[in-house]
Amino acid sequence: MLNRIEEWIDLTNERFSNQRQSCALFARDFAGFYSEEFLSDSYFVIVDSIPKPDFLELRQAGLGDFLDMEVQGITYKNTYYIVPSAAQVLRLHFHELVHVAQWKTLGANGFLQRYISEVQSVGYNEAPLEKLAYAFDHHFSQGGQKFNVPSYVENKI
Repeated sequence: MLNRIEEWIDLTNERFSNQRQSCALFARDFAGFYSEEFLSDSYFVIVDSIPKPDFLELRQAGLGDFLDMEVQGITYKNTYYIVPSAAQVLRLHFHELVHVAQWKTLGANGFLQRYISEVQSVGYNEAPLEKLAYAFDHHFSQGGQKFNVPSYVENKI
């Protein structure tokens, strides 16, 4: 199933490749948290509807609530998708970039396996990968001390 999800992700990222925008746009806003190099290799796409791999196997695995949940953004590898109403919300971009760092650290299969397992066992709100992203976006939004997010992610997960 993980390979099928990754294939879907690759096709989705390819389908939207001409609409991608570089996160280098946030270099000044996120200085000290994300390097320019990291941001230059991270992208976002503004979409009217968040794409999700709605496979029967995922629903059978107990992920129906997650698939049906309305979200403002979702990350697939180095690209995240956000709805127009959230396009100017820096905190959301920061949050999704935490997930980009997680994908880069764990790899596609590692991230998918861990994320699915966490959502299955403790639910979306308590999933450690999500909790970390929410904690970091909160830290950023409160003007917290700067630290290298991708390095932290790489060393702690």
